[in-house]
Amino acid sequence: MSQATTTDRNQDRILFHLKTRGAQTATEIGRRFGMTPAGARQHLLKLETGGLVEAADHRYGRGRPRKYWRLSPSGHGRFPDRHSDLMLEMLKSTREIFGERGLERLLEHREQTSLAAYSELVGRQRSLRQKVEALATARSREGYMASVEQESRESLILIENHCPICAAAAACQGLCRSELAIFRTVLGRDVIVERIDHILAGARRCAYRISRRRRSDRHPT
Repeated sequence: MSQATTTDRNQDRILFHLKTRGAQTATEIGRRFGMTPAGARQHLLKLETGGLVEAADHRYGRGRPRKYWRLSPSGHGRFPDRHSDLMLEMLKSTREIFGERGLERLLEHREQTSLAAYSELVGRQRSLRQKVEALATARSREGYMASVEQESRESLILIENHCPICAAAAACQGLCRSELAIFRTVLGRDVIVERIDHILAGARRCAYRISRRRRSDRHPT
């Protein structure tokens, strides 16, 4: 493998790591990929020259400030929306031809289609963890770079590090409301789903806290 190919591969890995983990120091990145801090910093400086990453100093306590590296807008652009231009045009055309009610019907149809697909996968699982992991797998196949983390004994976090329909969601807020409703329906009324991070609100990712509803809070049957 040529030196140039190895360098490109390492830089792609660093970009993906920053996308999924957020801002990191050169030391943290070097530790993750078996590099010295100086070696990681060299890659980061090249990425900065290419406009793909940017750095900011953060001070914690009385120590010297540390430089944290994160993706720039161009760096996030390396993980593009899928068919975003086409989707935006379809939403615009639907609104112009069929009005707001027509657009609502389109979103309802998309919601029902997604609901059926997710329900089939999630319904095969027994535990809440298995259900959320099945949902994350389905979302990753659609480009959301999803994963699951245990927050506490009572709650899980479903993380989506990328939004492949971000441009469309920015133009049509109903897409985000629809997805939250889908998760709540798929996981069942005994489960609480809360969105705690939102890309459209300025966060680097979308994240959902998922927990069992306490018996005292459950609706009577």
